[in-house]
Amino acid sequence: MKSFLSLLSRYALTLSAVVVATLLAFMLWKHYAQTPWTRDGRVRADVVQIAPDVSGPVINVAVSDNQWVNRGDVLYSIDPHWLKLAVAGAQADVDAKRHEMVMRQDAATRRTRIKGVISGEDLQQTDSAANIATANYHGALAALELAQLNLSHAIVRAPVAGYITHLRLRPGDYATAGVTKVAIVDAHSFWVVGYFEETKLRHIRVGNSAHIALMGFEPVLTGHVESIGHGIGDNNDETGGLGLPEVEPTFNWVRLAQRIPVRIHIDTLPAGVELVAGLSATVSVTP
Repeated sequence: MKSFLSLLSRYALTLSAVVVATLLAFMLWKHYAQTPWTRDGRVRADVVQIAPDVSGPVINVAVSDNQWVNRGDVLYSIDPHWLKLAVAGAQADVDAKRHEMVMRQDAATRRTRIKGVISGEDLQQTDSAANIATANYHGALAALELAQLNLSHAIVRAPVAGYITHLRLRPGDYATAGVTKVAIVDAHSFWVVGYFEETKLRHIRVGNSAHIALMGFEPVLTGHVESIGHGIGDNNDETGGLGLPEVEPTFNWVRLAQRIPVRIHIDTLPAGVELVAGLSATVSVTP
């Protein structure tokens, strides 16, 4: 009897171990095969590229690399000497155009009072000259306003709050209008993008909760799915010399799943976690 009970207990123990192992294997399979997660995640942020509106030599750089700046802070200044001369020249042109306008308008007024003794053609020409002088005056005012606007843009300010990144600007450099000289990482624009296999997209919906584990920090960030990418590049879409698509031959037995970017909004940022664009992250989504 004792041997029978001993044998039965062994079978029960073995069966229990098999059941537990099967259950654990099923849970692991469900987690890795069905639960949307990826180690291929990156922290992203908007980078504002700041270019001057006017050209000229840089006379002062008020920031340093990786420095925090608030919106409206001065970044650098361009030599305003020639811009001030442009304002003075535009102001002189406005004065000249104004005097000419007043003279033409007075002449037109006097001709109108004696229109009974002058020809209609002479009266029409006088009125036209007055109207042209008025238009020239308004054009000079616009040119003056533009010159003053250019002068105000000699001081370049931060349009957003964030961090100066990769600063290489120095006093004496020549700033060209429209060419980026300073870049700022917008501190209020950080998000995470997770590249999920296409086989897991059916389990992801906008609004799903997400957990983000950064490689360099222990606290886990929480967020939610903000959007799902709707397009990725296709290497077979290139056009050949004859105008035909160039399709690369593949002989793989196993087809690799494409990875689709999923944008994750960061809801909470634990204390001590410093977000940096480009950090690696593991992202898991709760369906």
